[in-house]
Amino acid sequence: MTLKGKTALVTGSTSGIGLGIAARLAQAGANVVVNGFGDIDAAVRELSVHGTRIGHHGADMAQPEQIAEMIAYVEREFGSLDILVNNAGIQHVAALEDFPVERWNAIIAINLSSVFHTTRLALPGMRQRGWGRILNIASTHGLVASAGKSAYVAAKHGVIGLTKTTALETATTAITCNAICPGWVLTPLVQQQIDARIAAGASPEQARHDLLAEKQPSLDFVTADQLGELALFLCSEAAAQVRGAAWNMDGGWVAQ
Repeated sequence: MTLKGKTALVTGSTSGIGLGIAARLAQAGANVVVNGFGDIDAAVRELSVHGTRIGHHGADMAQPEQIAEMIAYVEREFGSLDILVNNAGIQHVAALEDFPVERWNAIIAINLSSVFHTTRLALPGMRQRGWGRILNIASTHGLVASAGKSAYVAAKHGVIGLTKTTALETATTAITCNAICPGWVLTPLVQQQIDARIAAGASPEQARHDLLAEKQPSLDFVTADQLGELALFLCSEAAAQVRGAAWNMDGGWVAQ
């Protein structure tokens, strides 16, 4: 399929899952606006090889006014916002009674409230143009829980609820909204958990195996490329009646 003439905004996309999805959309012909605080120049160079227009906006996804500035930038500089991929997220692990209030607030703001803000601001233009795709990168933790991740689990469950509501409110239009729920992907956040096991005495191989074995029966990581292919499918006309789905790609995690 081709996304030529479409513009995609992918939040949290200077590395990891977001960059993988952005790359696949650019390869399919979309102009792409990336967002994040990582190696911006490297991300733009990687995406530019596909020959489409690439932009960047450094909005802090915890700040609604900066999110509004970012949406306005995309529509002003690129002419439209056709594909919105809400990927930005942070994590903190602690027992509920020990969970720092400021970390709870930050996780809810970035992982959940930002999805509301981008969606409410992107929808008017999509309605006016008569087409749109909203992809919310949730998590298996939007479907099941893990101890120590109360804020993340609450936020991701909220993302799936917001996805369903958005899908219902756009059901009679050519705008679709769906969630993708990855299992373990070897992102910097997950590498930190592997590194913690190594610091506790495990070998790199054992740390990787044990992390996967606890949750993911395939004993292999989901890749950003695989998630990019799923995102591209959900942007296609073949997925026009996929609405409000929470599509897990998780090596069997939630099948247990």
